[in-house]
Amino acid sequence: MFCGEAMSTANITRDILHRQIRDKRASGFQRFYHVTDPFIKRLGLEAELQGHTGCVNCLEWNERGDLLASGSDDQHAIIWDPFRHKKLTTMHTGHAANIFSVKFLPHSGDRILVTGAADTKVHVHDLTVKETIHMFSDHTNRVKRIATAPMWPNTFWSAAEDGIIRQYDLRESSKHSEVLIDLTEFCGQLVEAKCLAVNPRDNNYLAVGANGPFVRLYDIRMIHNYRKSMSQGTSAAVHTFCDRQKPIPDGAGQYYVAGHLPVKLPDYNNRLRVLVATYVTFSPDGTELLVNMGGEQVYLFDLTFKQRPYTFFLQKKCPSSTGDVQNGKTTNGVSNGIHLPASHICFAGSKMHSSSTDLPPHLEKIKQQANDAFARQQWTQAIQLYSLGIHQASCNAMLYGNRAAAYMKRKWDGDHYDALRDCLKALTLNPGHLKAHFRLARCLFELKYVAEALECLDDFKGKFPEQAHSSACDALDKDIKAALFSKTESEDKKSNSSIRFHSFSRKESIPEDELVLRERSFDYKHRYCGHCNTTTDIKEANFFGSKGQYIVSGSDDGSFFIWEKETTNLVRILQGDESIVNCLQPHPSYCFLATSGIDPVVRLWNPRPESDNENGRVVEDMEGAAQANQRRMNADPLEVMLLNMGYRITGLRGVGPDGSDDEDSSEGQVQCRPS
Repeated sequence: MFCGEAMSTANITRDILHRQIRDKRASGFQRFYHVTDPFIKRLGLEAELQGHTGCVNCLEWNERGDLLASGSDDQHAIIWDPFRHKKLTTMHTGHAANIFSVKFLPHSGDRILVTGAADTKVHVHDLTVKETIHMFSDHTNRVKRIATAPMWPNTFWSAAEDGIIRQYDLRESSKHSEVLIDLTEFCGQLVEAKCLAVNPRDNNYLAVGANGPFVRLYDIRMIHNYRKSMSQGTSAAVHTFCDRQKPIPDGAGQYYVAGHLPVKLPDYNNRLRVLVATYVTFSPDGTELLVNMGGEQVYLFDLTFKQRPYTFFLQKKCPSSTGDVQNGKTTNGVSNGIHLPASHICFAGSKMHSSSTDLPPHLEKIKQQANDAFARQQWTQAIQLYSLGIHQASCNAMLYGNRAAAYMKRKWDGDHYDALRDCLKALTLNPGHLKAHFRLARCLFELKYVAEALECLDDFKGKFPEQAHSSACDALDKDIKAALFSKTESEDKKSNSSIRFHSFSRKESIPEDELVLRERSFDYKHRYCGHCNTTTDIKEANFFGSKGQYIVSGSDDGSFFIWEKETTNLVRILQGDESIVNCLQPHPSYCFLATSGIDPVVRLWNPRPESDNENGRVVEDMEGAAQANQRRMNADPLEVMLLNMGYRITGLRGVGPDGSDDEDSSEGQVQCRPS
């Protein structure tokens, strides 16, 4: 009786939602059924849509949200009624290999569907007659993503592993596409385009992800005008030398990168880690860019407030000045090494405008809880609590300094760079922050800026002479000088070269224009940790909620992760696949999520009735799952291969989360994963 009542409640809710969407009252409906924390906590599995016979590699909602399209290794596309769990249309797309992308063409009445596949082809289908009406064969390698834009209903774009972004206009009589961006002209023949997205608020901007740590944002109008002017000056059949050297005009491209990744790239290559952007997407308001970086974490870039990576200024050894690095201008902290900020700065819009250590009672309680978690060596819990405090008191230097200490203890990928950023922020707010100054020197050392670390440590000793001969100071001084002594002359030359901005294959030569764009990259705003993205190169990360309040991502452990966007705190993990979750597509109007992966099914998730207390899909030990994924990302390649073959490795040994020997883990054992 109880189960029947719960199911009845779910069915009634589903029917109401379906009817409201059908009645086109989506705007008011969206405001009412907002993605909220209580809904996230009740999110559970509603249904499994069965119909494919292979991995489901892509999902796409239509504009109204009453249809869901899926594409699979079985080369079929299926159109679903997700609210009645019905298969409406199944068609063979004509592709000869795995489908990686499906998109409804905007303003086509949900009639036109575009697919891209591993057979290098892009097909356009008329769903009303179940026929393929256009077939494009211009790419020479696997097509990974299709993008559309509401402003241009007859136009779409494709990204493929031949390194080329192509543009299609169905109004043209020609059955050929136009090359919009050829990444091989920037990065050499080995570059592969993996993903792309068009800004929903300004359809003139296109984001592109490829192998390597850099994500590119292009102004489509400037590129079109430039190519048009170039073609008018030369024969249509001949590309000039100048055209090859200048594939895009100045100002048409802007790069984004997590500041530590270009520096860490040689280490990752040595450990057979592949850095590749597997998915890019814009926030609903178009002001943020989300990137799932394969081999690393999920990153959020703010397109309005632009922060240059600190490591780039260390590399370039900019002239000293004071202040911070904003809007592409050096206003702070770096010279031949690092110069510490000399004044208090509070940014506009922060909720508290004091760098004082005083906190209101409720935040003081949160800080104490974080300190207690730190004392128990629960680093992730401490980081989340400090982050919660920082979200409400963004100008409190102590919270930044304490969170930096927790990052340095945890040592996950990217933690030392986040700690460096926190130390610099703390010192901007309070130049006399002793611990932040010392931790900054340690972070520089851990990030392999050894000479800069020594300079920062010497500066620390000068400012705090009573600490100059402390045990911690002596230990760091010893570590730095040992590292400097061990460097050979050839290693010095390599570290001082611009290899950090060069090609990821040393055999390739990189044009000077590309080097300039890389050096002008902007840093991330937020980082989201816990998932693992090393096995597939189609793993998505998306905004969840009409305002993008949450971030969702799939993972190699078969789970999907949900974070609060602003605090970056992990709030939910759900088991979404027996093997790997690749796709997560939130409904355009309310709290409803479609996921897929290696299993040949599409899963639908929504808030379960309050009377439904059982949710077997919830991963209760979130910190343990996140820690296991960090180990997995840093595992020995043989162990990763066994994991991908379906074995479960317990107690991974040999490599800790930071790449060092992990003495705490037990001897590894291989166990068969149950079917």
